[in-house]
Amino acid sequence: MTHRVARPLLLALALTASLPALALKTTPVPPPQVPEQVSNVAWAGDMAAFAKADAANPPPRGGIEFIGSSSIRMWDTLAADFPGQKVFNRGFGGSEVRDSTWYADQIVVPYAPCKVFFYAGDNDLNSGRSPAQVRDDVVAFVQRVHRDLPKTTVEVISIKPSPSRAQLLPAVVEANGLIEQALAKLPNTGFTDVYTPMLGEDGQPRASLFREDMLHMQPEGYAIWRKALAPKVQCR
Repeated sequence: MTHRVARPLLLALALTASLPALALKTTPVPPPQVPEQVSNVAWAGDMAAFAKADAANPPPRGGIEFIGSSSIRMWDTLAADFPGQKVFNRGFGGSEVRDSTWYADQIVVPYAPCKVFFYAGDNDLNSGRSPAQVRDDVVAFVQRVHRDLPKTTVEVISIKPSPSRAQLLPAVVEANGLIEQALAKLPNTGFTDVYTPMLGEDGQPRASLFREDMLHMQPEGYAIWRKALAPKVQCR
């Protein structure tokens, strides 16, 4: 009688103990997905302009692409800042992280760059997205690039400290930390901190690095970016 009770009991305990492991195998956490839409339909005009430019003077395949929001778009000294490197600019101002993911098939994949330097995120936070959402959006961008270009290195530039968005600085710090942690787990990725060197001795954003709008950068701001990125702006 004792054996008849013990065997079913032992079997039940074994099945119960295996349930967590089974659940982990059958319910994986889905990766971030390509967004269903862009943040602004106006970007279609930018894509048309890029297509026209590509038809007249296509960027070199295997070059070094800079892509993202206005801080990239307005970097008009890019070629002079990195002489001898095949750099080209595909920034479109006001864009959010998900917009570059959406348009990657038009302005990243066809160029097959050896490296992609990506900047975006402050517009996202300003529009109400959380630091965790921005982190997931950045990971989704990396995954989208690597889906077609697994050997391309994606270098993410941290969100900068803009004085005009001082109320967002705690969220910027959080987002930068989350992004850096996430990228550390992904292959062929990198992260460069430009937030810290753009602060003054008082720990606040250095206003002299920014234009009158206190959002976009002066040449002095880009000089900091150039110094931080220069060791990485090369194909290996």
